[in-house]
Amino acid sequence: MTEQVFTNCTNAGPVSVYVKDGKVTRIRPLVADEKDFKPWTIEAGGRKYSPPKKFAIAPYVHAERRRLYSDERIKYPMKRVDFDPDGERNPQNRGKSPYVRISWDEALDIVSKEMKRVKDTYGGSAISGMTSSHHNWGIVGYKMGPFARFMNMFEFTPVFDNPDSWEGWHWGATHTYGFFWRLGMPEQYDLLEDSLKNAEMIVFWSNDPDSTRGTYTGQDSALWRQWLREKGIKTVFIDPFHNYTAGLMEGKWLAPRIGTDTALAMAIAHVWITENTYDKEYVQNRTIGFDEFKKYILGQEDGQPKTPEWAEQESGIKARVIRSLAREWASKRTVLSGGSRGGEGGACRQAYATEWARMMVLLQAMQGLGKPGVTIWGTTMGAPSDTECWFPAYADLQGRVATTKAAKHLPVNTTKQRLWRLTLPDAVLNPPVSWYGEGFCGQSLEQQFKHFEYPMKGYSEIKMFYRYGGSFMGTMSDTTKWVRMYQSPKLEFVVNQDVWYNSETKMADIILPACTNFERDDVGEWGACGGYTVHASSGCNYRIVVRQQKCLEPMWESKSDYEIFTLIADRLGMKETFTDGKTELEWVKTFFDISDLPKYTSWEEFNKKGYCIINIKDDYKSTPSLRWFYEGRECDTPDMNNPKRKTEKAKELGTYSGKIEFVSESLKAHFPDDQERPLSPHYIPSWEGHHSEMYKEYPLQLLSPHPRFSFHCHYDKHTDWLNDIPVHRIKKDGYAWWPARIHPDDAAVRGIRNNDIVRLYNHRASVLCIAVVTERVRPGVIHSYASSAKYDPLNPGRDDSIDKGGCVNMLTPSRMVSQNAPGMTPNSCLIEIEKWEG
Repeated sequence: MTEQVFTNCTNAGPVSVYVKDGKVTRIRPLVADEKDFKPWTIEAGGRKYSPPKKFAIAPYVHAERRRLYSDERIKYPMKRVDFDPDGERNPQNRGKSPYVRISWDEALDIVSKEMKRVKDTYGGSAISGMTSSHHNWGIVGYKMGPFARFMNMFEFTPVFDNPDSWEGWHWGATHTYGFFWRLGMPEQYDLLEDSLKNAEMIVFWSNDPDSTRGTYTGQDSALWRQWLREKGIKTVFIDPFHNYTAGLMEGKWLAPRIGTDTALAMAIAHVWITENTYDKEYVQNRTIGFDEFKKYILGQEDGQPKTPEWAEQESGIKARVIRSLAREWASKRTVLSGGSRGGEGGACRQAYATEWARMMVLLQAMQGLGKPGVTIWGTTMGAPSDTECWFPAYADLQGRVATTKAAKHLPVNTTKQRLWRLTLPDAVLNPPVSWYGEGFCGQSLEQQFKHFEYPMKGYSEIKMFYRYGGSFMGTMSDTTKWVRMYQSPKLEFVVNQDVWYNSETKMADIILPACTNFERDDVGEWGACGGYTVHASSGCNYRIVVRQQKCLEPMWESKSDYEIFTLIADRLGMKETFTDGKTELEWVKTFFDISDLPKYTSWEEFNKKGYCIINIKDDYKSTPSLRWFYEGRECDTPDMNNPKRKTEKAKELGTYSGKIEFVSESLKAHFPDDQERPLSPHYIPSWEGHHSEMYKEYPLQLLSPHPRFSFHCHYDKHTDWLNDIPVHRIKKDGYAWWPARIHPDDAAVRGIRNNDIVRLYNHRASVLCIAVVTERVRPGVIHSYASSAKYDPLNPGRDDSIDKGGCVNMLTPSRMVSQNAPGMTPNSCLIEIEKWEG
């Protein structure tokens, strides 16, 4: 049989898939016809910058074939051996007991009968479930498509996601400059051109875009940072870890003590105020509340001036270095790359991270945010992009797509009860729980102030949990609670549907094998999220919509998520409501038809060719982010979700005042007496930091940012090639260990040498890692990436077991950012470390 070539798209790039005799032989970056590329050109400093005609996918995508055929694939429906839906269920043995293979008919019968039983007995609110942070790419098969549609038919209790990658920006920065419709992340339009033309310095603050690779957009932006370096733009890196972007760009490295970034930022503001080096006209005309902020910075409010000397005592950064940075920042056109869009770091995911994120906005406001070369830019988005062509992205499915004629039946969930992801185990184990905020609340600032309590009057506590893809043992906080939750008898039935065995898979009663995006039909645009991150594909050098062609039949007995939900719905008499009478391919055609893509290509050509590149037009006009606000004009960026755009308030930001707020009007209106998220930013020492009592027993701070060679927990554990990369895992005695980086001084006093197996521990958990002794981490800090997909307890089923797989999130606290900001705080975590002799 001759080799066939198919097109497909992954979380981090489009690919060509080569298949022979029913087997995938190769997966590589998508090979497109050179005539289809029309590279954009940016002219700056006497040079022309233009991307090559190719797609630079993330490194782990190159190992997709290994992941496709991984030994970790779930091959067949499975039932826990001591689970009997008509007898003893033994929930206490979830995570302990083995499984037996069953038929699809038996599995579907059990799941459908249990869903009917639970709903008939307790009501639909007794059913809950959730997806992972991310899933396999494609609109039809992505997590916001079939899962939400299926569960809404049962009127289930949804679980709100927290914005786990940028908590401080969401709960803090929104109250400073608006952008609630982007969950606190600012628009990024045309900032690549602006920086190449105007920037003189970039401050990367808790930000490593070379590792997190533009989130979805692969390595396309890596070239941009090379251009910036070649152009001679100075770089400064503020991070307790000398990260990989710093290693690439060779800038100045400042390593503050974890939890003190806000103090450092305030000392910079102090220098600018006392030396009169801030933009006074901008502050007067584009902001409010500066005088009150100024009083706090100068110490007139609390008697403590926020001087560089004061910040030195908190952060460990020398006062002269802080003063020098402040002066150079003010003297140059400086970009702040603070992890608000691409390269998310640790500072926004710690105690009182709202204060740091607010200070990031206010520092740039003091220098004229929106001025040429003075922006908040993660260096991962903002390429020239044709935004006029609309194609639905996965987060659009419950928005614009839902209002079209794409679906005859649109299941509406009337259940008002909600759960919060971070407190889900507490809600099951020890209700009631309460919190403020709707999670991904991008409709208004007011959503952040809405109060929720579980269980809600008139609704049942949850009795059934449907887990769909991924793992939280390595990504959420204090995750031993998840083991206790799954083993609770209050959860009468647990089903897990996934492609690979993950940390939570064997906590289920029934396991259903889903297939990958290579084994089903779908469609998707590279890098496009839609919704709260509209136009994120500007992190790619070319917009490309990919017809994700089914490359092979689902392997073993796996099925597509869409088919699984269809089969369950059919057993319950709800098939037509779920499918609208459409196959997956017919849904692909439907999404194509309602998009703007038919203006660029025909369905026949798109379906056959497998992709459509959307190049910029010849008359493309650059509209740099926030230039309109700096110049006092109406918003002219293509941010379609900006609620004030094209209204009488089009010159305003999304704050209550329409200006940048040194004193927040929205917080004043809703939480005027909140001392943990005060009206104007304050430095509040962490409850788990160098000032806390716990520091005496656990004197090391754990820094666990997003990983370099996996995407959250995707790819780790399921892609054996990654185990050969010592940054990701290190092999010793036949086992691939999770690295923990430790400074030589800290290692020496504990008798730890390079490649020793070490135990990281505190009162919450113990995790085994392999030591990497390096001066790239500051003394007093242990650096170990989050998102291990391998939960490997020495004593399976026990929540107090030592983990061998590297789930360092088990060590992290479940306490929130602050009393009214329910974000996660994994980087406010004190531990101790010792050589493991077990």
